[in-house]
Amino acid sequence: MMRLTKRDKAIINDLNRFRVMDRDSVAEIHFKNLKNPILAANNVLLRLVREGQIQRSKAFTPFVYLGPDVNMKKNSTKIGHFLAILDVYKEILQHGRLDTFLVEPKYTVGGQTKGNVEPDIFCIFRRTPFFIEVQKSIYSEKQMSDKLNRYVDLFQSGVIAGESWQPAEKKVFPHVLILSEQRYALDADYPFKVIQGPSFTQFLISLKPAVASNRTQAHNRSIKIKVN
Repeated sequence: MMRLTKRDKAIINDLNRFRVMDRDSVAEIHFKNLKNPILAANNVLLRLVREGQIQRSKAFTPFVYLGPDVNMKKNSTKIGHFLAILDVYKEILQHGRLDTFLVEPKYTVGGQTKGNVEPDIFCIFRRTPFFIEVQKSIYSEKQMSDKLNRYVDLFQSGVIAGESWQPAEKKVFPHVLILSEQRYALDADYPFKVIQGPSFTQFLISLKPAVASNRTQAHNRSIKIKVN
């Protein structure tokens, strides 16, 4: 068995972090500086599979790869969800500094009476924390309201105030960003910012004041949120 290279270890770490990655994403993230990233990724992934370092699913084309610590069926319906989270990661990287990116972190709130809060993503982008929900399936208004109410429970619990990433001078609660083609009617007054958009790129575009003859109206329509 060959000794693992620094890049081998980085690929394995990412496969464990994202649970699953498609070949093209591995090539884009880990081989983008090479002349033929796809060929290089194929060769390395095949070697790692043969050595038993990673898992492979042939249920998809191109093949997808799973981390050695990932316990998931090779044809699991969750694979598409994790690939969508990976796509969001790649999209965010195009727009600026990304300090933290966690996939489905779990936060325990109030024991069994409240349960766990599990966002699809927690990230710190341009020094601003976000909880991101990647909604490929359509939720009912009640389902989305219930999901956001769990974030309210998390807010009120104070758990997030104790996180290691919190700035010393002022505790903050992450913005909740819902990425979905479906726009939900969210009438409740939440103690944190809730934003909706079809993609992370469209969310960033929405932060820029619209070009209009009436500058005041354009300013009022823009989302008042600070991303450094």
